[in-house]
Amino acid sequence: MLDGTGYLDDAYVCAIPPGKSLNAQRHMFEALIYVLDGRGATTVWQSSGPKQSFEWQTGSLFAIPLNARYQHFNGQEDREARLLAVTTAPLIFNLFRSEDFVLNNPYAFTDRFSGEEGYFGGKGVLYSDRVVETNFVADATSIEPVAWTERGKGNATIFFEMAHSMMGSHVSRFPVGLYKKAHRHGPGAHVFILSGKGYSLLWPEGKERIRVDWTRGSIVVPPRRLVPSTL
Repeated sequence: MLDGTGYLDDAYVCAIPPGKSLNAQRHMFEALIYVLDGRGATTVWQSSGPKQSFEWQTGSLFAIPLNARYQHFNGQEDREARLLAVTTAPLIFNLFRSEDFVLNNPYAFTDRFSGEEGYFGGKGVLYSDRVVETNFVADATSIEPVAWTERGKGNATIFFEMAHSMMGSHVSRFPVGLYKKAHRHGPGAHVFILSGKGYSLLWPEGKERIRVDWTRGSIVVPPRRLVPSTL
């Protein structure tokens, strides 16, 4: 867990060996998954419903419906696959203080997912405020964000609402030599660098600025209420 999450969420990287799969699991915390490297497939199902499978590749982004069962498979025989997951596990474990309740709860949220065909088909609805409602993004690194000059000259952003999750995500893009305007927010934001290199300035209001350099693959979690400005 990185400092700055406020015990609201966490992030972890898992590796799936060549040609292998992870154990099936379910949990009462939400999970948003980004594929760091490789290709494979995930199967998702409710205990009494049909299974829904979809394929992913490097750059894919998807969410697991709350408490649905799921299993990841590595589709490559010669190299491992690596997944990055951001979850609400700290919040849920601290709230209920029961591992059995969180990991072995039989309740099925069929209003969120009931095994319907095409749930992870990549279709979505784009709303006028740069929000896409979808359950699967084939390649977040190549998706075209929507201009948002209010956040900085040349800036473009697109937001994702996935699997009725309480967690949101977005992709931002800004041109060479420019920056996103300074802003601040509550804890828990995981800033993952999809491409490029640059730095963020972080500072408590009225205090000295701290420079954090990053490149492709870096993760920055701004501490609560610090003011980040990204260049």
